[in-house]
This record gives sequence, structure tokens and C-alpha cells, in this order.
Amino acid sequence: MKKITILSGLTVLLFLLLLIFSARQPGAGDLSNGYPGSDDKCTVIMVGKRASVDGSTITTHTADCGLCDWTWRYVPAADHKPGETRRIFRISQTKSWPPDQGRKWDLIKNDFTGVEIPEISHTFGYMHGVFGYMNDQQLAMGESTIGNRPKMSNPTATPAMNLTMLTMLAMERCRTAREAIKLMGSLAEKYGYGGEDEGEMLAVADPEEVWVFEIMPVGPLWNQKSGKPGAIWCAQRVPDDEVSICPNESRIGEIDLDQPDFFMASPNVISYAVDNGLWHPESGQPFSWKKTYSPAAGSAASNWRRARMWRFFDLISPSLKFTPSLPNMDFPFSVKPDRKLSVKDVMNLCRDKGYGSFFDPTRGIRGGPYNNPNYETSARLISVKQAEYTTVTQCRNWLPAPVGGIVWLAWGAQDTSCFMPFYAGLKALPGSFSLGDHFVLNREAARWAFDYVDFHTQVCYSPALKEVKKAQSTWEDGALKQISEIDQKALEIYKKNPGQAADFLTAFCLNNAEQVVKAWWQLGDELLVKFDHFGYYDLERRTVERKPMEFPARWKKAVRIIDALLD
Repeated sequence: MKKITILSGLTVLLFLLLLIFSARQPGAGDLSNGYPGSDDKCTVIMVGKRASVDGSTITTHTADCGLCDWTWRYVPAADHKPGETRRIFRISQTKSWPPDQGRKWDLIKNDFTGVEIPEISHTFGYMHGVFGYMNDQQLAMGESTIGNRPKMSNPTATPAMNLTMLTMLAMERCRTAREAIKLMGSLAEKYGYGGEDEGEMLAVADPEEVWVFEIMPVGPLWNQKSGKPGAIWCAQRVPDDEVSICPNESRIGEIDLDQPDFFMASPNVISYAVDNGLWHPESGQPFSWKKTYSPAAGSAASNWRRARMWRFFDLISPSLKFTPSLPNMDFPFSVKPDRKLSVKDVMNLCRDKGYGSFFDPTRGIRGGPYNNPNYETSARLISVKQAEYTTVTQCRNWLPAPVGGIVWLAWGAQDTSCFMPFYAGLKALPGSFSLGDHFVLNREAARWAFDYVDFHTQVCYSPALKEVKKAQSTWEDGALKQISEIDQKALEIYKKNPGQAADFLTAFCLNNAEQVVKAWWQLGDELLVKFDHFGYYDLERRTVERKPMEFPARWKKAVRIIDALLD
């Protein structure tokens, strides 16, 4: 009888362990498709103008590095004299420097490639972080690393262009998505693409269109004297009434260059595959860009790192009934959403943790006593705890460019942050946006205010998040409601004096950001006090409740079972 009891206890204990670790991790440690760069985590969502509620094109970028330089700056428009040149620098996506050595965007000038290209007479003003995100013409971008076949990588110093440099040049010189794609592609072909960068994807948008632009190196033996393109690239347009996603996987499949309204590519797009034995015309198989240059095996069900693809399509088009077992390579390039998406919808998508799905990180008792989704990391979902920042860009064709374009920027982890609007026509960003790094707490750096809140939220996630959501409702939703009024005022001023409109928009954006950053520092303090010693400190009535915090029933049941086993 005693042996039976012991065996029963062990069975229950095993069952509990299975509950805790039931998140099987197929492919754990696997670098996605095995290609360099494929372990990156940046997610991009794209919405065509007829798929959005208000007719704007929308793109996103979750910069999920976890250790990159996060600083942002505004580069003003400028006029240039004939004969001036633009120097090309090597700009690492991931490298950061100690603050006492200087700021990244000054230090990158020490890594001059030796290449200078002719300057143009006028360059546009734009905002950028790791990449260029929006200029004063409403050209917008978002990025996701997609990897490439190993033989294509070119980690040498020969290529002069990398993705960051290409986005900044496009911001300076281009008005439309098509112009930007052609410029970036031609520069990469001529001067070479690679260095630290592998296969990369950009969502490139303007008020009319959203395109997926994918670019890859052509191997370490390339040099400019060869006369061959120093990069290979392809672009496909997202239909106006559809939406798409890039979860660190190549998204362009079969291409038809006879449809220039929907496809563009470098001249070597197919010949490179043939010359390198990556695709054989006589095989009878149609040429697929992604399967040829960056194949990614598996599905959400077989490799949980691939959960984002299925999760996105299941959220926005549940009527299509995609299953987690569908290989990611077989998902469509884009789909019509079951309902049109608002900017707030897209922000919520960026915050998605997979709740209610098989990949729910709080399923069972995996979220601990406070339903914390950040404990469980088996499935790679859209929202992650290590985000540097997230952008949601809007381009709106019914307004002049300086008023029509908006970058909504949220620092740090999406679930505990706040999206703040920055109009395309502003003339400055807050000074606090250009400060700080991961290794030195700096209360003058805006980003640290949001990490401060996030840190205190993790301690008792579910009750603390309620307080965060109240602040998000005040500041984020408040700004969303205010935008139409700001649009109208700015438009009225713009018709009379564009310069004054820029001043008005700058004042609004800076004032709002200053208030939000201040509110988040205060929120962090309040979370620390409110849940000190795991109590409920009422800050207004100056009372404290000593009753235990409410835990999920499944957690309390698990504790009782374990207690019984230990008795």
C-alpha cells in the first residue's frame, strides 16, 4: 500500500512537471532555417490602404535585439551645393558604445568605407533609430532579418552598403516606396551589400502602397571590378485590400516581373540561382524567391519559433482557418483581413502574447502565480520582453505629407510601454531620445522610464499590468483621440504657412512625449510602492491591505497538490 501511495505521488509530481514544462521546444537552439541572422526576432506587420479603417497604409517594426543601441534622432532637411558628396559609413545594427565614449551616430563616422557618392541638391528630413523610419515626404519603413543561404553571405569589408545605410539614403532622397526600392537596390548592386548584414526585409510604404523589399549578399568573392551586381534583391507589393507579416522569414514566393505594379527585382534575380546551382529551370519547378534563397523548414506546430506566422493570420483572418501545422513556406504572401484594421488594432497586434491559443505562455501554471507571460519563452510570439522599441507608421494620402505621416513609437517591451505620436513634419525629437544604453541607468534617457515600469511590473504581473493599462488608456488612447483635432489644426496652419505648421506639430509631439515619459517614471515609483511587500498600498487613502493577492485557481490547486505530496 505504501508503495502504491509513493507511486501515485510520483505520478502526480510527474504530471505537474509536465504541466510546467509542457511547452515542448522543438528546434530549441536551432537557428530557424540554419542560416546566419535567422535567430533574430524583429516582426513587421503591413496593412494596405483599403485594409485599414481610415485608408492609411500602416507598417510596424518591433526592434527585438535586446542589447542594441536604442537611441533615436531627427536629421533635418538640407540643401547642398553642386559637387558635394555623401560619405558612406559602415553602420552596425547591433553595436553600441559606452556613453562616456560618445554617441553612436557620431562614432559611426570613424568607420568610413572609403566610398562617397554624389550628393543631391536637397535631402529630406527624417527620423531614425537603428534604421530610417519616416521622412517628411511620408516614406515609411520597418525591418526584419530573414537570413540567406550560407554561401551567399559576404562578411568582408568589400561591400560598402548595409541595410541601415540604405534606409538612411532612401529617407534622404526618396518620396515614394517605389523610388526607395529602386534606389536601395541600385546602390547595393553597384557598391555591394553585406558586411554584418545578411538577408534582410524592409516594409517600404508611402500613402498609396506597401511593398516587401528583400535583399541579400552575393557571396564573399564579389568585388566591384567584376562588373556583376553586388547584391540580389526582390520586391513585391502588398495588395491595397490585404495585410501581410514578416516574422524573420522570407515572404516573397513566385514572382512575375511582367507585372511591374506588383514585382521588382535585380537583374540577377534568377541568373544567380542558376549559376550557383540553387534552382534548375529543367526541374519543372517554378522559381520561388524564398525557397531558393532563404528556405525555412517547419511550421508553428513543429517548431514553436515559427508561431508568429500562424498566430498573425489566425488573428486577422480566422475565417480562413489556417492550422499551426501548415508549413510557414506555404502561407500566402498576404490575405484580406476579416475586418479592416485601425491603428489601435495594429498596436494590439504588436502586443500579442498568444493568449487563448495553444501557444499561450500562461497556459496551465507556466505563468506563475501572477500569470506572467514573460516566463515562458518556448514559442516565439509577436510581443517579446526584450524589445528595444516598436514603431507603428501611418501614411495618409488625404493630408499633405508633413501632416499625413505619423510614427507611433513605444520604448521597450510593448505590453508595458506607451505609443507616442511623431508627425513626419516635425523639426526635432526629444533630447532624451538620443541618450542611454543597456548598461548604465540614466534618468535623463527616456527609454529607461519604460524599462523602469516594466521591471516593476514583472514582480506581480497581473495586478501591476492593470495599473499600466490605466496609464496606457490615459496617454496612448488619449493621443489617438486627439490626433484628428491636431490634424485639422495643423492643416489649417499649413495652408497659410508650412513653417508654422511644422512648429505646431513639433510642439505637440515634444510636449506629449515629455508628459508620457514623466508619467512613466511616476508610474514606476507607484508600482514599487503600491505592491511593496506584496501588499496593496492605497496611495490616496494611505492604507494597506494585508490579504493575500488573488492567484489563479489552477495555481492554488497545484500548490495544494504539491503540499499534499510533501506532507
